[in-house]
Amino acid sequence: MRGIRGAITVTRNEKEEIWQAAQKMMQEILSRNSLRPEDIGAVIFSMTDDLTACFPTAGVRRIPGFELVPLFDARQCAIEGSLPHCIRVLVLADTDCRQAEIRHVYLGEAARLRPDITD
Repeated sequence: MRGIRGAITVTRNEKEEIWQAAQKMMQEILSRNSLRPEDIGAVIFSMTDDLTACFPTAGVRRIPGFELVPLFDARQCAIEGSLPHCIRVLVLADTDCRQAEIRHVYLGEAARLRPDITD
């Protein structure tokens, strides 16, 4: 089992935008790491406290195959100067990839969180 990290930002605190961003991030993680939903043990999402319109997991549930994947929402620590409007994720997945082969996904303004990871 490996942990795969990701983050994405949204421009507005609106349900559909949050859902679409969570879906985009999850689909990109699946694609870049050659995963299927049945390979995933659990997914933990967190959001900054300026995002309150919905749970990102509700958007991910709309992806085919995620009906049985355990999904969990949490609040990101409120740290001064941290990136606003940010959704973060930790995916725990069964994969034969070595840790160095895992492709983490940082999209939009969230790419600033991990400038050491480039695509």
